[in-house]
Amino acid sequence: MALLSPLPTEPIGSIPRPLALIEARAAFLAGHIRQSELEAECLDAIRDTVAQFEATGSPVITDGEQGKFRDFASYSVEGLKNTRPGGFVLQFADGHDRPFPLLTAGPYRCAVHADRYLDLALQFTRRPVKQAVIAPSFQSLFYPANELPGYSREQFIGDLLAEHEAEVRNCLRKGAHCVQIDFTEGRLAVKLDPSGELLRSFIHLNNLALERFTPAERQRIGVHTCPGGDCDSTHSADVDYADPLPLLFELKAGSFFMELAREPDRLRVLRGVREHLRPGQRVFVGVIDVLDPRIETAEEVRDRVLEATEYIPLDQLGTTDDCGYAPFSDDVSTSRETAFAKIRARVEGTALASVALGFTRH
Repeated sequence: MALLSPLPTEPIGSIPRPLALIEARAAFLAGHIRQSELEAECLDAIRDTVAQFEATGSPVITDGEQGKFRDFASYSVEGLKNTRPGGFVLQFADGHDRPFPLLTAGPYRCAVHADRYLDLALQFTRRPVKQAVIAPSFQSLFYPANELPGYSREQFIGDLLAEHEAEVRNCLRKGAHCVQIDFTEGRLAVKLDPSGELLRSFIHLNNLALERFTPAERQRIGVHTCPGGDCDSTHSADVDYADPLPLLFELKAGSFFMELAREPDRLRVLRGVREHLRPGQRVFVGVIDVLDPRIETAEEVRDRVLEATEYIPLDQLGTTDDCGYAPFSDDVSTSRETAFAKIRARVEGTALASVALGFTRH
C-alpha cells in the first residue's frame, strides 16, 4: 500500500565510494591503469549506488557523487591548464584542511558540467534523480586576490555565471528532479567575516545566477547549507545559525536543504526558520546526523520531523540528511553500509511521521 504523505524526503548527495573505485582512482593517478578502466569502475560504482539507494525506499536518489573524484567543488576545474595549487583552503575544526586550486588566466570554463554525472545515473533508474552542483559563490574563490592581467574579475564573474547557468539548464533539461546548489560557504562566510558583508556578497552573486531562471524553474532548484562535514569534522559549526538565516532565505531558490539534526539547539534554529521563511519556499530539515556513526532509529527520525512541524507549515516542510556522507573523495570515515542504513532510517521515519500526522496507507 502506498503512503500518502505531504512530506517529501531527499538525500543531499555524496555516498562513500566502494574500495574498488578508490583503488582504481589511485592506480590511475599512478599511471597503472587507463582512463577507460577507471571510467568502467566508476560506472559499476554508480550502478551499485543507484541500486542500494532504491533498496532504501528513497523516493529521490542521486549517483552518490561517485564520479566527483576530488570533492564536491573541484570537479568544475579539475585538470584545467589555467589553474594551479595555492587557492582557498577550507580549514576544519580538527586541524585538517582541504586546499582548492587557483585560476592563473582567463577565460573561466568548467572542465566538467554536472549534467555529465546525471546522464550516467539516469541509465540505471526510473526514480527521480537530483543533481548537486557547486555554487557560483564558491567558484568565485578560484579567482586570485590580485587581478589577473588581461582578465578582470568582472570578466571572470560574467564567465562564471554563464557556465553555472549552462550547467543548471542542462540538468533541468535532461530531467533532473532537483538541482541542488551546494552552498557550504554560506555559514563559513560569517566566520570569516562577522560583519556579514562577505555573506551578502555571496548571496548577491548566487541570486544573479538564480535570476536567470523563471519562477517555475527555480521551484526545481534548491540550496544546501551546512557547517561542513569531512572526516567527522566541520568547518563552521561554531557559527550561530541565527546569523546567516535572515540572509539565507533571500536566495531566490525554491528549496533549502538545511543541516539541523546535529545542532545543539534545534528549536532555536526552527524558530529562526519560522521567522524568515518566505511563501513559496520549502525547507528540507536535516533529520540524520551524518557525522554520528550511530544509526538513528525510524522513531527518532519521526520525533525530529514532528518537532519541525510545530514551526514549519506542512506544505513547506521536507526532510533530508544533514550533509553528504563523503563530500571529499578520500573521506572513508563512514562506510557505505552505514550511509544507506541512515538513509533508510530517514525514509522510514518520515513515513512514520506522516502516519502520526493523520495520513494513512491506501
